Amino acid sequence: MRILVSDPLSQAGVDLLKREHEVDVLTDLMPEQLTHIIGDYDALIVRSGTKVDRALIEASQLKVIGRAGVGVDNIDVDAATAKGTIVINAPEGNMISAAEHTISMMMALSRNIPQANMSLKQGKWQRSHFLGVEVFGKTLGVLGLGRIGAEVAKRMRALGMTVLAYDPFITVERAKELRVELASLEDVLKNADFITVHTPLTKDTHHLIGAAEIALMREGVRIINVARGGIIDEDALYDGLKSGKVAGAALDVFEHEPPQDSKLLTLENCIATPHLGASTVEAQINVAVSIAEQTLIALKGEPARNAINVPIRAETFGAVKGYMPLCEQLGKFCIQLVEGQIRGIELTYMGDVGQCDVHPLTVAVLKGVLDRVLESPVNFVNAEMFAKKRGIRITETKTESLEDFQSLITVRIKSDKGEWSVSGTLFFGDQPRIVKIGSYHVDAETEGCMLITSHVDKPGVIGKVGTLLGNNNINIAGMNVGREKVRGGAVMVLALDDPVSDDVLAGIRGIDGISTAKSVVL
Repeated sequence: MRILVSDPLSQAGVDLLKREHEVDVLTDLMPEQLTHIIGDYDALIVRSGTKVDRALIEASQLKVIGRAGVGVDNIDVDAATAKGTIVINAPEGNMISAAEHTISMMMALSRNIPQANMSLKQGKWQRSHFLGVEVFGKTLGVLGLGRIGAEVAKRMRALGMTVLAYDPFITVERAKELRVELASLEDVLKNADFITVHTPLTKDTHHLIGAAEIALMREGVRIINVARGGIIDEDALYDGLKSGKVAGAALDVFEHEPPQDSKLLTLENCIATPHLGASTVEAQINVAVSIAEQTLIALKGEPARNAINVPIRAETFGAVKGYMPLCEQLGKFCIQLVEGQIRGIELTYMGDVGQCDVHPLTVAVLKGVLDRVLESPVNFVNAEMFAKKRGIRITETKTESLEDFQSLITVRIKSDKGEWSVSGTLFFGDQPRIVKIGSYHVDAETEGCMLITSHVDKPGVIGKVGTLLGNNNINIAGMNVGREKVRGGAVMVLALDDPVSDDVLAGIRGIDGISTAKSVVL
């Protein structure tokens, strides 16, 4: 087989590929040149320089596209899936480098090293001007206790720091293994002397730290971000640094890169580097070797550990293939209702589906759940591994008996604040529907924007919700209400044309009779 490497790749990775296949390293190709020759290759390995768009994929017969790094923004994964091409990345190769860069930034920030270095090179000797602080005995707040956050926590504990962590998708048992105390976001913000960010950038984590969050922090807090730009509201951070509420910030990432007009770069108490978290010799070798190993595995037809997509074929999943999209959406739906630290996920398969091998369906649910919260792409190969690493207990129950439906699948997620469940089935053999939320019967599609409320079944409640949405120019596309008894508890599902903002949600929660209100986007 032939492999094309179209971006610079460490020689260690190239040599590994050459042991089994013919390899061409052509790193200066124009897009039209690449499209012209891509039909001759079975695998393509890129970094961020090559744009692998739909046109290129459709002109190819590629079995594998490998990304030597984490992000796959330059690859049209949907087009690759449709073509039957597996896309692989290498998210673990830069883990240690990113953790070490975080610690380097933290230490440089605490001792004013960049500022003192610049001052000395300008001929000044200002020892008293650069009074620093020790990290020993301080509290470190870690937002996101995934691979990199865990590595930072372990190392900073060795330096004598107490570590508080916020991560609703890490179990208490896993935190104990790391000798880290789990806490709410509010408690971490209030008690940490240093705060380091290690969450993915998602709808839920965009501007996770803003003006309100900074107001909760200790006077003189120091903030580090070597994760993703956009997690911190840069305007709010600037104001915090100017006022002195935030003693210092160390940033490796920005919301817009390069940050040519960033006000933060004008501040002496903000130190910055140009996205260097993975820029070490070792990390570059690691990602090259990792992507080479996985490409060779995939070319043999074996499952690659970090496959972004796994094209689903009927012969692979047999009788349960039609339920795969339903299960993934049930996972995505249920996790958006959950509050608190996840303890476990229970899956119940009833009716005809309970007679099948449901393991692929369980994996699809896990993919849906974890897709919402992890930075690393989750797929049918690695979903179970990610759940296991986070200490999430998975339970399956199968039964052939069922009255109302031919088949019914229930996802129940338990946390330290309660449990949430959602059930779904297929209408007319192939149309996924949500038919229960908790104990309430509903009928909802598994796509689009939704508002889910629990409320008292009494006159006026639904009307007030509709009026508030209308006043905020949010159109209702459909409505379904489930209740147990007249004037008792009820659940409402509103299909909307647009997602509900946090401010509108807060207004809905303030309506008399509303118990909870959640925005769900599928």
